[in-house]
Amino acid sequence: MVDRTGIFAGDDPFALTRAWLKEAEAREPNDPNAIALATVDPQGMPNVRMVLLKDIEDDAFVFYTNYEGVKAQEIEASGTAAFVLHWKSLQRQVRVRGHVTREDGARADEYYRSRSLKSRLGAWASDQSRPLSSRGALMAKVAKVTAEKGINPDRPPFWGGFRITPVEIEFWADGTARLHDRFRWTRADASAPWEVVRLNP
Repeated sequence: MVDRTGIFAGDDPFALTRAWLKEAEAREPNDPNAIALATVDPQGMPNVRMVLLKDIEDDAFVFYTNYEGVKAQEIEASGTAAFVLHWKSLQRQVRVRGHVTREDGARADEYYRSRSLKSRLGAWASDQSRPLSSRGALMAKVAKVTAEKGINPDRPPFWGGFRITPVEIEFWADGTARLHDRFRWTRADASAPWEVVRLNP
């Protein structure tokens, strides 16, 4: 089962996502790895925001954030999340739904160390999602953290990664007259084989 974009039903969906992202990196003007991440609160009210996808593993997708922010609290409560990667330049998108676990070990440390010093200090300074009296108050906290932590701060205990292990991945490519190409991979859980179907536009 192959469509005009080269999607093959037997493909590894993670390898295919990497291939599409690589194409987008050459053409998308800003943040080709930006995802719209969706969560739900305890009342079932949905939330969505843009974050940066930092790794596509062999069986999961990884991003990093403050564990005390709203998105993290909602993820921890439900254990699930969804996201969409959309590339206007390629007229393609990838939709993912799955279960979420923390990436809170050596890989999170390694990614944290790879960030700029200002970003590392900013992670310490920001009480993400909570009320802020003024930008001046935030900058004062950044200055305080800089004085305390120096030039090589450790990763904050409240900051790390989340790994989304999908049970559904859908690939969409724009088609003439809105006759788009859509292929959906689904599985019962992470140990189950993928089933692939082509969908109507």
